Order: sequence, then structure tokens, then C-alpha cells
Amino acid sequence: MSKEEKETSEQINEEVEISEAEQTGVTDELSLLQNEVQEYKDKYLRAYADFENTKKRLEKDKITAVTYANSSFAKDLLSVMDSFDGAIASIDIANSDEQSEVLEKIKEGILKTYEQLKKVLEKHGISEIECEGCFNPDVHQAIMQVEHEEKQSGEIVQILQKGYSMKDQVLRPAMVSTAK
Repeated sequence: MSKEEKETSEQINEEVEISEAEQTGVTDELSLLQNEVQEYKDKYLRAYADFENTKKRLEKDKITAVTYANSSFAKDLLSVMDSFDGAIASIDIANSDEQSEVLEKIKEGILKTYEQLKKVLEKHGISEIECEGCFNPDVHQAIMQVEHEEKQSGEIVQILQKGYSMKDQVLRPAMVSTAK
């Protein structure tokens, strides 16, 4: 082989080596770019999932806020219900002593007003908490325990103050006495 042929052959070999090196570099760069694209895709999917979860949680919070927006107003009305209960009980006590026709008319008026208020509360999802049977710490508050021959331990003996709930939220627990 001549000197020129050797140089040409060496140049071709160098070009082939450079071409192979470039291909290896391009392949490596392509792999890096594919990995980077996959990484960005994963980040996008996670961010999108977080966004959707946040959106659902905010919608749920909004519904809850709208549902219970009037709970403080409802709690304020509970003292009015207590006053009606006390007035009716007082009239019953006074009426048993005097048998007055005037007291009977007053009681009738108070009962009608009481029933109207009760219907308005029920219309807005506010109801009395049931106090029959066993004590439930989620909706009852035990004020005292008393000895009772007919009731078993943990059963409600007396309702001291009615409790109310708004849909599934307790506005005020029922205050009760329970059997020892």
C-alpha cells in the first residue's frame, strides 16, 4: 500500500470511529432526552392528579359549607325552643293547680307557636336527638348518674335538656342522666 492509500485508509477509519462515536453520543443523548421526557410526563400526571383531588376536595368543602352555613343561627334558636318547653311545662303545673281556662288558651297559643317553630327547624334539616334506650356519647352528654331500679346501667333515665342535630352534625348534644 502506498502512503496515500494508508493516509486515506486512516482517514476513513478515523471518520468511521468519529461516526461511531457520534452515533453513540446521539444514542446516549436520545436516551437522556427520552428519560427526561418520561420524568416530565410523570411530574405532569402527578400534578394533574393533585389538581383533580384538590378540585374534588374543594367541591366537597363547598357543599359542606353551604349545608351547614346556618348552623350558628340554628344554635341560637335552640334557646327559644328551650323557653317554649319551659313555658309549656310551667303552664301544665299551674293548670293542674287552678284549672284556669285562660291558662289553657295561653298554652294552646304557645303550643301552636312551638309547633310552627319546630316545623321550620325540621324544614331546614334540624331535628331533635332521640333519647330512648342506651346512652350514646356521640349525641348525648351525661350530666349525672342516678340509681334506678327499672333501668340497666348506661340507659338514659331522664332528659335534662333536649339535643338537636342538623342533618348529620350535632348542634347540641342532649343532656341526660343515666342509670348507674
